[in-house]
Amino acid sequence: MNYKEALDYLYSQLPMFHRIGAAAYKANLDNTIALCNAADNPYKNFRTIHIAGTNGKGSVSNMLASICTEAGLKTGLFTSPHLVDFRERIRVNGQMVSKEFVTEFLEEYKDNIEIIKPSFFEMTFVMAMAWFEKCNVDIAIVETGMGGRLDSTNVIDPLFCVITNIGFDHMQFLGNTLPSIAGEKAGIIKHKVPVVIGESNTDTDPVFREKALKSGSMILFADKTVAIEATETPGYLEITDSETGKKYISQLTGEYQIKNITTLLACARLPEFRQLIDKPNYEELIFSGLKNVLKNTGFRGRWQILSRDPLTVCDIGHNVHGLKYVVNQINRQEFNHLHFVLGVVNDKDINGMLGLLPKNATYYFCKANIPRGLNEEELKLLANKAGLAGKTYHSVKEALLAAKAQAIATDMIFIGGSAFTVAEVL
Repeated sequence: MNYKEALDYLYSQLPMFHRIGAAAYKANLDNTIALCNAADNPYKNFRTIHIAGTNGKGSVSNMLASICTEAGLKTGLFTSPHLVDFRERIRVNGQMVSKEFVTEFLEEYKDNIEIIKPSFFEMTFVMAMAWFEKCNVDIAIVETGMGGRLDSTNVIDPLFCVITNIGFDHMQFLGNTLPSIAGEKAGIIKHKVPVVIGESNTDTDPVFREKALKSGSMILFADKTVAIEATETPGYLEITDSETGKKYISQLTGEYQIKNITTLLACARLPEFRQLIDKPNYEELIFSGLKNVLKNTGFRGRWQILSRDPLTVCDIGHNVHGLKYVVNQINRQEFNHLHFVLGVVNDKDINGMLGLLPKNATYYFCKANIPRGLNEEELKLLANKAGLAGKTYHSVKEALLAAKAQAIATDMIFIGGSAFTVAEVL
């Protein structure tokens, strides 16, 4: 195969959750274990950190990876979904996996894949672990795809794990109460492996405490351990640790990143992370890792400013929990009128999402080019019931062009509702 043929094989032969939804979901680790065994369990040959959560896990993963990179560690980073290029999912020190390796891996294990029949995500995870082994990484930051207990990534034995927060998402798989969702996320907590919980919550704290107690694991609630003050300026956040007085600058902007940075600074207090970095200038590395996260990792799609005339922003927030923070951030901006390019997928709490969105905006309803995308006409009908007004467009590109044509310099254009809507803009 050449690389194009390899991608065609990936997308056409392997069930992809982000395209088709539930039909691609495997509720056990059997396929992952079988494919890992075929590849001689590459994840056993380097250290890992495991990240789960409803929202924020991508940001925390990238911040941790950036700090490790600043410390001179060869750092693997496995995240999902990709926005533009499949290879974004698998990086070492910010560099995407080579096209040659993607092709070689599929050729080498094609017979195993035909027998095991893994999902797209299962296969991608094993490919990532094989690439990290080949690159001889010092550490790999591994983000779950969905949940935790039955997620393909849950074969690793990490130095510590992080659960950023719990919100309502993927309820058809994880349960429809916060404690049941927390129970699935808590499945990544391993025997005597420390866990950092990003946001405490009276509904979910007992679930995490019980699992940590049973596992003999130290548990740390970030928002009860770290308090920060933040000032937002164009292009970055200025952070002050209220207890220590230490100051940081973050390239990841948006009010919601304050919670993720709190989680990150709680991780920085773990002996396991300090020992991993093992440098006398530890605090300086935390500072530079936060400051240089975009440069070090290539992270995109989180309150990403595309232009300033008019202010044009995209964000992949795609569920009620995440959109709440995105809308708060929109409300903090100064603009004359809001133009909102909106596309969603069909298996979310769409009415809950629409109920959060500003009513005094012009909407450009569209459908991302994936089977899970909700038809733009259906989206418009639901949005009208929620008091949102606008027109439909046949593509994300067409919707954005219309928004640009109507917006004046003092307006704001926002693109969101789904990672796939944002991906088409990027």
